Amino acid sequence: MNAIAFPYTIDSSGRTARSDQIAHVREMITQILFTTPGERVNRPDFGSGLMQAVFAGNSDLLAGTIETATQAALQRWLDHVIDVDTVRVASQDAILRVHVAYTLKLYGEPRSDTFEIPVP
Repeated sequence: MNAIAFPYTIDSSGRTARSDQIAHVREMITQILFTTPGERVNRPDFGSGLMQAVFAGNSDLLAGTIETATQAALQRWLDHVIDVDTVRVASQDAILRVHVAYTLKLYGEPRSDTFEIPVP
């Protein structure tokens, strides 16, 4: 299966860029992690709320809460595609890093990806 790539781009032939299944799952995870609930008009509860926690104080309790909420959002929106094993969130310097370990249901293949975004 090929899906439209995220973020939307044009490929070298001038057509809409496509992603394979594994890349598409990674792109869907990225959308959920870095979308704040309320950003999408027709899906106001879509997202993880991770970006709202960027400016919160740093503590073990907060980190645990963020990881739990992020894992719950991934399970809610991608339960039909992946099984989420673990989520680890770390803020270092001006980068927010989210490490997600999951299993692709289609292939039964365990995967592990790290997602990064600059913190303003």
